[in-house]
Amino acid sequence: MDPWVYPRERWLGNITLGLGLLVWVLLVLGTLGIALVYVLLGFIAYVFAQSAVIAWIKGTAVKLSPAQLPELHARFQACCGHLGIQNPPEAYLLHGDGIFNAFATRFFGRNFVVLLSDVVDAMEAQPDGINFYIGHELGHIRRGHLTGHIWRAPVLWIPLLGAAYSRAQEYTCDLHGAACCEQADSPPRALVALAAGAQQWRNVDLQRYANQSAGNSGFWASFHELIAGYPWLTKRVARTIDPAAKLPSRNPLAYVLAIFVPYTGRAGGGALGLLVVVAIIGVLAAVALPAYKDYESRAAVSQAWTEAAPVREALGNYYKEKQEIPESLATAGAPEALPGGSVLTLDTDTMVVDVELPKAKGTLRMEPSATEDGIAWNCVAGDDLSQKALPVSCRK
Repeated sequence: MDPWVYPRERWLGNITLGLGLLVWVLLVLGTLGIALVYVLLGFIAYVFAQSAVIAWIKGTAVKLSPAQLPELHARFQACCGHLGIQNPPEAYLLHGDGIFNAFATRFFGRNFVVLLSDVVDAMEAQPDGINFYIGHELGHIRRGHLTGHIWRAPVLWIPLLGAAYSRAQEYTCDLHGAACCEQADSPPRALVALAAGAQQWRNVDLQRYANQSAGNSGFWASFHELIAGYPWLTKRVARTIDPAAKLPSRNPLAYVLAIFVPYTGRAGGGALGLLVVVAIIGVLAAVALPAYKDYESRAAVSQAWTEAAPVREALGNYYKEKQEIPESLATAGAPEALPGGSVLTLDTDTMVVDVELPKAKGTLRMEPSATEDGIAWNCVAGDDLSQKALPVSCRK
């Protein structure tokens, strides 16, 4: 078993790979291959974007070699040898402009590692710390993190799952970085520099900083870690000090909220996932609220039409017997209000009955027409009432 792989990465990687391949197969079969067209378009977009990144690296950064920055190149080669990487990727040094980081990337089968100068300069007092950054990025290459995401892409957005796999990858790469270091305190020192800066990292008490992870078990700290692709730095430092360190558990309620936030990748972070959720809620609300109002209006109209059946019957019987329109609803023995709260108004010239609907905020008009069998009634939309709110059974 590979000692430099965080245990959770193994089973999370298997789950995401299996689900991802299944989704790809279903997409291709379900769309009769049309999905492949979109994959091709996405690949073309990727080629143009990634080619710009690689061109920028080659055209700007300093390529490490035995003749160019030989000491840094030797560190890089030694780390590749220690990790068993037989074909070392191209390595570059690039001005970070204040950014403490390094990154690995890939283009058409060729791997690249870029060290930002701020990291290298900051670790000048403890050069072994540079090995940690080198090993961390080589870990991404060695574990296939730069290629495996293609097959897992359809499922990495799944809440909790995609973010958990990303965090597991970071722990794995921290183990690779630690394997390249000769001094035990180099890995946590290198990580603390990300928090304390280029100078003050030397003065940080590592164990006290690692103990801060105990304060990350609250609801909000747990929630924002669950939707993010990186573990809290305090936890990473704690694990580099002691890989078997028992970290505080997360707040269980945070999982309930996090399950609604899709993972949008390390670049987007949890904030982008929240924005996606807010946008989805906004779209659903824009569609659902008018639909619910229409449903509410149709229900109110249908209820009033049903409740007014005795009124229509009373008016019809009165007209059939007297051959005249009653002077009022009471004259025909009909109520002036319905059980649901609607108020009735009789037009004594036409026997049209207007039903004021408090719930639908409109008027339902019941219009009579003479037939051989007596009076037939139709429903018509009156003031402020939509035609589509009328029951189909009573429309003209």
